[in-house]
Amino acid sequence: MNPKNTTNSINPTNPTNPTNPTNPTNIEGYVPGAIGRIAEMHARYYSDHWRFGKYFEAKVATELSEFIGRFDDQKDGFWTACSDNRVQGSIIIDGIKADSEGAHLRWYIVSDTLHGQGIGRQLISIAMDFCRKRQYKQVFLWTFAGLDAARHLYEKSGFKLVHEQKGSQWGTTVNEQKYICEL
Repeated sequence: MNPKNTTNSINPTNPTNPTNPTNPTNIEGYVPGAIGRIAEMHARYYSDHWRFGKYFEAKVATELSEFIGRFDDQKDGFWTACSDNRVQGSIIIDGIKADSEGAHLRWYIVSDTLHGQGIGRQLISIAMDFCRKRQYKQVFLWTFAGLDAARHLYEKSGFKLVHEQKGSQWGTTVNEQKYICEL
């Protein structure tokens, strides 16, 4: 793995945020501290809004670290939205099972400071373009009912809800949802 390789999805793809030129947001790949910051953003948001606890934070940090440890720039994509040298958003494509189950969209989050600026839409667009270039047949993601802003972006990107179940894979019982986008 070379997360700073200049020829793959880990590289900067958009130098600034055109909707807010006074506070530019760079879309980059891996940057030092990204794993911790992505885990922190998830932990804080889901604790504040959904009462997820330390189990969830540890799960995000562990699985994200494992992903980075096996990152394959031919199959996987990793993007961060950075503002003022701080990670403020992320999206990841895990391609390890792309041939059998589809590419897995994971760890998608945008901080409150960037909401409404189009960064979330931009991150999803970059990730889906990556999947199309790799000729993945489908992309899937797991989420849960109640995350309406994210659901709206998923649906605008072509994702369809295919399965719902009560579950606790994130340490708290929620109505889990699986979305798939056929490419």
